[in-house]
Amino acid sequence: MDLKLEVIVLPVSDVDRARSFYEAAGFRMDADHAANDDYRVVQFTPPGSECAVIFGKGVTSAEPGSVRGLYLIVPDIEKAHAELSGRGVEMSEVFHDAGGIFQHGHGAQGVTYQGGEAERVPGPHPDRADYGSYATFNDPDGNGWVLQEVRKRAPGR
Repeated sequence: MDLKLEVIVLPVSDVDRARSFYEAAGFRMDADHAANDDYRVVQFTPPGSECAVIFGKGVTSAEPGSVRGLYLIVPDIEKAHAELSGRGVEMSEVFHDAGGIFQHGHGAQGVTYQGGEAERVPGPHPDRADYGSYATFNDPDGNGWVLQEVRKRAPGR
């Protein structure tokens, strides 16, 4: 079976503000369609991704800003951080997890660790280990994104 994640729905409170944010962040705008006054869907795709995000009016009943842990994999965390920051995205510092190289429930700007005594340490992983360096940001509603550096994917990925 071949299953591909195609779209993630983001709950937002202001469609035009969200559209401006994702345009400024460098995501590709794929669609902006309004069927009527009660339904509008906007779709963006992160650069290099096959999975898009959609948001709009009448798209979801989820609370705006309630999505967390959206991982964007990048080959160079510092370069991606600099580019997004340069585009006006408010970013966390680049950091690594002293407790290991895997996720510990990273939220966005206020990183929350769950399931362990992990420690957020400034700077990229000292060995630049794959899956070991992070930076975070939120969209204007608080939907949380995590950049994670991966230079060489794990086997089978």
